[in-house]
Amino acid sequence: METKNAEIVQLAKDVIRKEAAAISALESYIDGNFESVVSLIFSCSGRVVITGIGKSAIIANKIVATLNSTGTPALFMHAADAIHGDLGMIQPEDIVICISKSGNTPEIKMLVPLIKRMGNVLVALVSTPDSYLGNHSDYVLFAKVDREACPNNLAPTTSTTAQLVMGDALAICLLKLRGFTPEDFARYHPGGSLGKRLYLRVGDLISDDRVPMVSPDESIQNTIFNISSNRLGATVVISDDGKVEGIITDGDVRRMVERGGDINTLKASDIMTRNPKTIDIAELAVNAFRIMESNKITSVVVLDCGKYAGLIHIHDILREGIV
Repeated sequence: METKNAEIVQLAKDVIRKEAAAISALESYIDGNFESVVSLIFSCSGRVVITGIGKSAIIANKIVATLNSTGTPALFMHAADAIHGDLGMIQPEDIVICISKSGNTPEIKMLVPLIKRMGNVLVALVSTPDSYLGNHSDYVLFAKVDREACPNNLAPTTSTTAQLVMGDALAICLLKLRGFTPEDFARYHPGGSLGKRLYLRVGDLISDDRVPMVSPDESIQNTIFNISSNRLGATVVISDDGKVEGIITDGDVRRMVERGGDINTLKASDIMTRNPKTIDIAELAVNAFRIMESNKITSVVVLDCGKYAGLIHIHDILREGIV
């Protein structure tokens, strides 16, 4: 059993090593031809239509998703479906990228002349440039692999990894040319945690009916009641002129009890923490979390134009799945 386990571990390491070597070799294929394709797509007024068959079709789908999410309009067309009606999705201004390891499959040989007849620019992403696809394309992106990671050199493994990495290189170069910003990324990813990190503001997480506050002279009894009623575990001490004087957390109350303070004579100002951590209402919510994390606190005072606007609690942030 130990011998068998050792063979499995070694085989897995061999696969990773072979695929890593294939990816590293791609660097030598990034040349002026690659640059021309990037420039062509960047200046294109249409979309990027990516097609393929088998495992290459799956890779095509992923590259399409990456392009769309980084500002380059793209769509997927299955090579087999294309010859049964899906060619209609290609518009005159579109650029077509055809992905194939061999470049000689029957579906590709049937599809390429049809695309050329339509007048669209055709880019080959192929492992064998001297192939039908390579010889009949306007541009060739070379993703050569010596052999698959499969022991039988049959299952698409190394070749599809190389295709995927070349697609990522295209997408990131286009992202850079477009000046694609984190704000742009958030606009295209509003539903995920990544998007929320980039667009959700502090003001989105606080509510007008949860603005706990007490005056500096407030009794401890009423202060405790205020903390308990708002369920934020804290309240903010506000002076008569609206200035934030401090914050009182349930931890401050516990420490007061531990010290043996007289609850009947103490006031809010006697137990508050002065100069509490604050954040502007327009700041990203993830920045509030960073303040909490670095200072080991659970609440931050929110200010709007320098005036107290509420409290943001760590649970508000965790509930949104930002971190």
